[in-house]
Amino acid sequence: MSMKKKKGASSPTSPELDARVRRSKETVLAVTHQMMSETGLSGVSIDEVSKRSGVAKTTIYRHWPSRADLLLEACSKLGSKFEVPDTGSFRVDIEALVVAIASYLRRAPATKILPSIVDAAEHDTKIAKLLHAQVRAFIMAPLYEVIERAQKKAEIGEDHDASHLIARIVGPLFFRRWFSGESLDENFVRAIAQSAIAATDTDTRRC
Repeated sequence: MSMKKKKGASSPTSPELDARVRRSKETVLAVTHQMMSETGLSGVSIDEVSKRSGVAKTTIYRHWPSRADLLLEACSKLGSKFEVPDTGSFRVDIEALVVAIASYLRRAPATKILPSIVDAAEHDTKIAKLLHAQVRAFIMAPLYEVIERAQKKAEIGEDHDASHLIARIVGPLFFRRWFSGESLDENFVRAIAQSAIAATDTDTRRC
């Protein structure tokens, strides 16, 4: 004897079920991201994510086979690419980006999450690749865009190595934020921008 489906019951592919799955995944990722911002990657466990999100561990493992898979997806949502300024002036554009990057580094979740990702990347090649992709996407890519645009407009020399210039900008910001313990104050941030600009001025005069 065939059993009749209860009236109003959702089929396995119903829109209602799809919406519930999407909401549960979003909830798990939001809780994971929050925990990462509080403790870094090391403080995140499936047990605690399940407890705080209200989503069963079996459901979490259905979407993410391992803790690493969950962390990787949560890390991939750290942030979006910075808006790329286009004022018509390389000097103004680069200074605006440096200020924006410094502002990002001052606030959570970057303060807890990024250092823990760097630490985890030393032991996990998947996380290392993700770290490289994420940092390049939302920190490095806008800087490359501004520099390459300035080179096309002959504001700076085309033979200037963009990666060296970016290291001159990002290196001091990261060092002061996580190693020296000194503040990323406005004077320091603008000095970094001016140092990068001065380096391109020197290169232009040599051409």
